[in-house]
Amino acid sequence: MTDGIVDDKSPICIPFLLSRIDEHKKRNGDVPFFLGLNGVQGVGKTTLVTALQQTLSNPPHNLQTLCFSIDDLYLPRAEQQRLSEADPENSLLAQRGQPGTHDLSVGLQLFTAIRNREPNIKIPSYDKSAFQGKGDRADESQWSVVNKIGDRRVEVVLFEGWCVGFRALDDENLAQKWRIARRDVESGFEDSRRSSAGTKEDARKRGRLATHRLQHLRCVNESLQSYDHLTAQLDAFIHLDAEESHYVYDWRLEQEAAMRASKGSGMSSDEVVNFVNGYYPGYELYTQGLRAGIFFPEQGKQLRLVIDESRRVARHEII
Repeated sequence: MTDGIVDDKSPICIPFLLSRIDEHKKRNGDVPFFLGLNGVQGVGKTTLVTALQQTLSNPPHNLQTLCFSIDDLYLPRAEQQRLSEADPENSLLAQRGQPGTHDLSVGLQLFTAIRNREPNIKIPSYDKSAFQGKGDRADESQWSVVNKIGDRRVEVVLFEGWCVGFRALDDENLAQKWRIARRDVESGFEDSRRSSAGTKEDARKRGRLATHRLQHLRCVNESLQSYDHLTAQLDAFIHLDAEESHYVYDWRLEQEAAMRASKGSGMSSDEVVNFVNGYYPGYELYTQGLRAGIFFPEQGKQLRLVIDESRRVARHEII
């Protein structure tokens, strides 16, 4: 258990994963296996990835396993600043997080090197604490190295992150989602004028899409198209799917409260909400695509776990 998260997920995920690895080996021999793992912040990705790595790395499986987060592909601080300054009105690009704020060239080079079983591969690292929490890429001297001469080659990669597996929408679908969000907000505003019972939770349930210009959402969506080059290299996928996306607010608030209690510092509640707000449009736009299956029309390569408000598995299915 970590931060109140019970690991009822790995007993479901491990048989699925071992089955996919076995099938992969039969077809591809020694070519490393890539698993993508997606989940909203606070759902339990870290707990699950840790359990998966421990299980795969130890007897009886003894697989050389690398855990890697898409967070470690964030742009260096200077490049992120140039990106935000190029479109200062687009708040989605004001900080790291959304598609477009990652260095995909580094990710593709890494994936290719691992798949080719090259020696002495450096694994990028991102320091989220740098620049008062704004973050920066860690110095290369701090990057870990895999496939060292004399060591076993990486056999399994666990690639996790909040937007791993997201697929770009066609423009009409994107615009329709935005129009529906605008309509819902306007309807909610009228309701709030007639009643004083509205709460912050009600506002969270209405989402964040309508707070952004369509052209700004298009910018992120266009950037996401290039992420398909990473997604196409995944051999299987696990989706930790929150029953309701707005659970992420309470989960992140709980995490930050625990951090303040243990370390004496951390974001305030308002800062946490603002932080999650920056990511939330991605959940609204792309979760439906994850639920439909990122390998469609292929079947059997994706496991979806539906997570309830207490962060326990409510049900699961193979897509």
